[in-house]
Amino acid sequence: MGTRASMIPIINKTYCSSSQVVLVVRRRPHVTNGGGFVVTDCNQKVIFRVDGCGILGTKDELILRDGDGHGDGDALLLIRRKKGGMVEALSIYKKWKGYTFDYEGSQKLVFSLKEPNSCLVRNNAMKISTEPRVSNKDWDFTIKGYFPDRDCSIIDGKGNIVAQVGVKKEVQELMASKDLYHVVVKPGIDQAFVFGVIATLDYIYGESTRC
Repeated sequence: MGTRASMIPIINKTYCSSSQVVLVVRRRPHVTNGGGFVVTDCNQKVIFRVDGCGILGTKDELILRDGDGHGDGDALLLIRRKKGGMVEALSIYKKWKGYTFDYEGSQKLVFSLKEPNSCLVRNNAMKISTEPRVSNKDWDFTIKGYFPDRDCSIIDGKGNIVAQVGVKKEVQELMASKDLYHVVVKPGIDQAFVFGVIATLDYIYGESTRC
């Protein structure tokens, strides 16, 4: 018998699967800039929706929702860029923070992502720390690869790939754009966290969530 995957519930254990999951990301139709994207499973059931600034009306802010078929889905995660004024301007990183909501509507920090703020650190990996921490390093996950090419991975502190973004060859041949791609999420990994990170990358690189 194989060993059971350990669960890492960063947002909620509901979004951790005991087996590997492949989900598909589709950009919302270009009705509005910054409309975001939709995440579906192999049966085309909506698992998550991401609202970009074109829907929210606020720059540097995103919302990850669940795929509830009744309405727009419940907000699972609020992601926003931390504004630091002169301190941020002098820093080599921009900071993004992801918050969950409790039943009373108050926000709880669950992850922070550092985006290089200078061409001098362009080749440095983006680093993600989570609350509570899952590693004894000063970061828990890194991004390896280049998201606009749809060729990147989220790596844990031990060097293991926990999620991988890619495009199937047949899709790549049919579509010149990168509006349709898949994400492989390893067993035990919180899928809501993974797509919160992907939503942040989408915004950083000026794609579907950005106005």
